Amino acid sequence: MAATTTKPSPLSSSLSKPTPLPLTHKTPPSFSPKTLPKPSFPLKTSSLSHTHKASSFTLRSKNPISEFFPANKQNPDGDFIDYDDDDKPREECGVVGIYGDPEASRLCYLALHALQHRGQEGAGIVCVQDDVLQSITGVGLVSEVFNQTKLDQLPGDLAIGHVRYSTAGASMLKNVQPFVAGYRFGSVGVAHNGNLVNYRALRAKLEDTGSIFNTSSDTEVVLHLIAISKHRPFLLRIVDACEQLEGAYSMVFVTKDKLVAVRDPHGFRPLVMGRRSNGSVVFASETCALDLIEATYEREVFPGEVVVVDKEGVQSLCLMSHPQPKQCIFEHIYFALPNSVVFGRSVYESRRAFGEILATEAPVDCDVVIAVPDSGVVAALGYAAKAGVAFQQGLIRSHYVGRTFIEPSQKIRDFGVKLKLSPVRAVLEGKRVVVVDDSIVRGTTSSKIVRLLKEAGAKEVHMRIASPPIIASCYYGVDTPSSEELISNRMSVEEIREFIGSDSLAFLPIAKLEKMLDNQSPNFCYACFSGKYPVEPGEVKVKKVGDFVDDGLNGSFESIGGGWVQANQTQKEEKDKEFEGSVL
Repeated sequence: MAATTTKPSPLSSSLSKPTPLPLTHKTPPSFSPKTLPKPSFPLKTSSLSHTHKASSFTLRSKNPISEFFPANKQNPDGDFIDYDDDDKPREECGVVGIYGDPEASRLCYLALHALQHRGQEGAGIVCVQDDVLQSITGVGLVSEVFNQTKLDQLPGDLAIGHVRYSTAGASMLKNVQPFVAGYRFGSVGVAHNGNLVNYRALRAKLEDTGSIFNTSSDTEVVLHLIAISKHRPFLLRIVDACEQLEGAYSMVFVTKDKLVAVRDPHGFRPLVMGRRSNGSVVFASETCALDLIEATYEREVFPGEVVVVDKEGVQSLCLMSHPQPKQCIFEHIYFALPNSVVFGRSVYESRRAFGEILATEAPVDCDVVIAVPDSGVVAALGYAAKAGVAFQQGLIRSHYVGRTFIEPSQKIRDFGVKLKLSPVRAVLEGKRVVVVDDSIVRGTTSSKIVRLLKEAGAKEVHMRIASPPIIASCYYGVDTPSSEELISNRMSVEEIREFIGSDSLAFLPIAKLEKMLDNQSPNFCYACFSGKYPVEPGEVKVKKVGDFVDDGLNGSFESIGGGWVQANQTQKEEKDKEFEGSVL
């Protein structure tokens, strides 16, 4: 993987237009919206390892471990929402876009494989041939949705793709992206990573003027806004739509002859640009996707930027005003693969540094350091190196478990963790063990892991968490529980230690995290650790767990209430009253 080292112009309050990146150089036309300079992010590169995350979905039978979670909710059909035993936040999706390659759909397929960790419940590709947008979407993994026959049905040199984390249900397929819609000037496809915090208000406004929705996804709102825009050029229609959006969005659009990439003004979710040796341009959520299809990483799509690729070349325009960037710190803690460069930083180097900080700030006499695989491995390596203690594989993860929903007896209540994680007795027996994990959400999995290690003979188990305590929900495209379900929001560190049964417990101090990020620290969002939101949710309810069984056509907002969590009531009551009459 190659990375550019050219430093963009520093962020300032003056208005300017970024320099276009040439395929074949074309001077960007003059547009009326505001233009702002690109922020400056130093680029680092590294490559190693792999991270795997399980996904959660809705099922009709009882979740075998549901009795051990504090707040199982029900959706409108009475189905249980499975919180799963892999108790982690989930990224909701990953996107990819390719322009100018005759194998666009196949490259898109491979890139989606590289992004599979960002969503395992659905996948889709839209390709353009003879000015017609052709779409194939499906429920399941990329390899389950696509085969040779389906890819043969997607010829053309322009494509976008999407992998999705969501709940399952009768209307799940309707919510699988990319979405394709027709309007009076042609057809448009879109793939979206993020979450709009003003979705409810926008949808209510659109429905009042006659819009009909076919899904319960906030992404569909964007298509409606593009369709009703008064501007003629497609680029200005996108800008017009984005100026009405609040929250997180990294999106790729496709028309019959254009590929467009857009990032929200705060830059919550990642989106990078690369180029293959044949000159084709690639956008993806992470650089690991570029690596797989042999595209050279060029740069990020900057916050507030719109990048248009067509036969004339690449036009790079910052058309939306943007404040201080607020990039999701959890990309570096958990979501992204270690071999990716995200927000201009190597994910591997970040996680290793987190482990080193833990070893310095929370040392303990131990015999061996192990990780909760896979996401805790790099931090554990950093901890072990700094502490001068051997790192060993004390837990082996099975990647072949899939979904296991047999009904357990009380005697095998921990079957979910045991199927996925197997302790190595030779490493653990009689040892004082430090186990490094990336985060603690509800604490249920951590308690089972501690018990598993002690049953395998560990003399002491010391938990070290490579992130600060999570005390607040995320509204920017990450599936996190409500604040009441987050164990760090309800308990002190000592109370959590007692709950999970470890001999000691320490989290990454947020002050040390910010110090490690140095001058880039203000560019990150820490809302899940502080409860201070860069973009305050403007509605009483904000989408939480993907899209629920209601298809957006037959039900009201109340019918999908199981998928929403309360925002800050004190600031939302008046706005709720304002929209209540038109929404309910």
